[in-house]
Amino acid sequence: MGLVARCIAAALVFIAVFLFSYWLVFAQFLSQNGAYVPALATAAAAAFGTWRVMARGGHGIAATALRWAAIAGAMGFCGGFFGPMMLAPGASQGPMLGLFITGPLGFLAGGICGLVYAIWCRSGLRNA
Repeated sequence: MGLVARCIAAALVFIAVFLFSYWLVFAQFLSQNGAYVPALATAAAAAFGTWRVMARGGHGIAATALRWAAIAGAMGFCGGFFGPMMLAPGASQGPMLGLFITGPLGFLAGGICGLVYAIWCRSGLRNA
């Protein structure tokens, strides 16, 4: 996969995992100031893992589609879950957007895009 795509995916995973781990895990158990370090470490580990997984070549079509689906689904979930919390904190059902709409739609869209990408790479049109 291209360097630009790997950078974008790793950055988006970093942001999504940081927000998720900070607000739903570490801020619940640690003080507000003490929750940043473990959240940053978790996000950095997830971004590094995404970078390494996307660097490997020669995956099957199903593995590529599933990987794209997982990344896009996580980004859709975090955007729909945390976006309403930040933009409209008084909305009582804002996080439901991520749970029921943007997360599943991101998973489906990522899976379809990953499937198209894997078939495109296998067909030889990428090198033409």
